[in-house]
Amino acid sequence: MSPESDRTLVIVTGSGRSGTSTVTGSLKMLGCYIPQPEIPANEANPRGYFEPKWTVEYQKRVLADAGVRTLDARPEAYELMQPTCEKASFRDELRAWFGTQLQGSQIVVKDPRSFWLRNLWVPVAADLGVDTRFLTMLRHPAEVVGSRDMHYLKNADDARRLARETGNLGGWVNVALTNEYVGRESRRVFVHYTDMISNWRSAMLDAGEKLGLTYDADLTSDAHHPIDDFIDSSLRRSQLSYDDLDVPKQLVEIAETVWNNLDALAKDPYDAAAMKSNDEMREAYGQLHTWSVALTQDHTNYSVDVARAQTRRKVTRELREQQGGAQPAAAPSFARRVVRKVRSLSGSRG
Repeated sequence: MSPESDRTLVIVTGSGRSGTSTVTGSLKMLGCYIPQPEIPANEANPRGYFEPKWTVEYQKRVLADAGVRTLDARPEAYELMQPTCEKASFRDELRAWFGTQLQGSQIVVKDPRSFWLRNLWVPVAADLGVDTRFLTMLRHPAEVVGSRDMHYLKNADDARRLARETGNLGGWVNVALTNEYVGRESRRVFVHYTDMISNWRSAMLDAGEKLGLTYDADLTSDAHHPIDDFIDSSLRRSQLSYDDLDVPKQLVEIAETVWNNLDALAKDPYDAAAMKSNDEMREAYGQLHTWSVALTQDHTNYSVDVARAQTRRKVTRELREQQGGAQPAAAPSFARRVVRKVRSLSGSRG
């Protein structure tokens, strides 16, 4: 683990819909500093996101550069991030911004993408004399997937919902495994969402002790605190099980093992048996993902061919309209223009 310093950066991570906004808002109300301005509250999250606007926009660009998604289910996604994280331009940009945000001894940055950028945040913070620590929110994968269904797939058809449930559960597994792995060299804590909304004082006391944080309130007292009005048990609207999802059995078995390991890490953040089991699950998930890609190769190729044909027809129509609807005299030249345009839009498998 990295050496202690007088200033601390707490990076709040966890799958979307796992309570990251709830715990970050609570940290703010307990005296921690969130870089300003924040993403404003909206109808989707009326209590607030508590995410620095600059960080969200920056991390979206970094992930886009690497071709990685927030809930990326590909086992190789973290490795794909590394060349981007090593770019001096991104590191210099983060250092320049973060250097202006050292306005408190305990700084909190929340964005579910942050763990992908571990090799940007930790060295940049260290250069500025700041010790990085990680707080990961835990929520059962069936509830996370179900909550994402209700939030993002309200009007989706059955085929779309089936595909996204499997993809989101795979993403949960890959994100959970990657997040846990990259935080092993740092001071860290895992907090259950259910603990946070049922007894936030106990949850935040434990998190504070494990991360070495100090709060501006006595959490051993029952005196009313603004967090009492901020958190209520009705926030847990999605209480589903795997029986409510249509997902592969092998994936469920891996997800449940990872969940049990994370539960052990919530008690001891460096539980050796749990970390060893997660390493085994990383291999098992990688093998399942490889098989799944191989199994769907013909379907994928067909989908690409259909999309390319549709693009070719669209480009052909647009080029002819540009020429007044007449069939060009130089057909081979026209065909080459179509091919070049289609390849620029859809890429080529060779």
